[in-house]
Amino acid sequence: MLETDRLLIDEFTVDDAPFMLALLNMPAWLEFIGDRGVRTLEDAHQYIRNNPISSYRQYGFGPYAVRLKSNNAPIGMCGLHRRAFLPDIDIGFAFLPDYAGLGYGYESASALIEYGRDVLEFTRITGITKPTNANSIRLLEKLGLRFEKDIHFGTNTDESLLFGMTLARP
Repeated sequence: MLETDRLLIDEFTVDDAPFMLALLNMPAWLEFIGDRGVRTLEDAHQYIRNNPISSYRQYGFGPYAVRLKSNNAPIGMCGLHRRAFLPDIDIGFAFLPDYAGLGYGYESASALIEYGRDVLEFTRITGITKPTNANSIRLLEKLGLRFEKDIHFGTNTDESLLFGMTLARP
């Protein structure tokens, strides 16, 4: 779907279940994003069908697999999300520990923001993160999003931070 200097960004398939199982059970995912209850390969298959694939069908976008161009190895997820509690599209990202802090988040998120603006014609993008997730805050700010307000959503009583920016067409 998208290609950057170092990355391939494409839709998840059920064949990505082993990677998804590992990603959703990383300590950082569990701490900052939340436990999705995915414990087996079958759970991961179901998660992919009910989340990424469902989002592609319903909205035409969703969370994408981020792979190294050099060997096609999956290293993370970066995506555009329609969330019931937000009026705008949300960008989210997560990378396996060995690939965090190497610029892959910025590279993939920048490409998806540009895709959202130029192809999907989004006029605004948001990002949500926990106040304790310093890496996510830094990346959102580097992408050009600015803190807007504290939010609470769903059954989660924990505070989250909402970042946002208007997407100007070049």
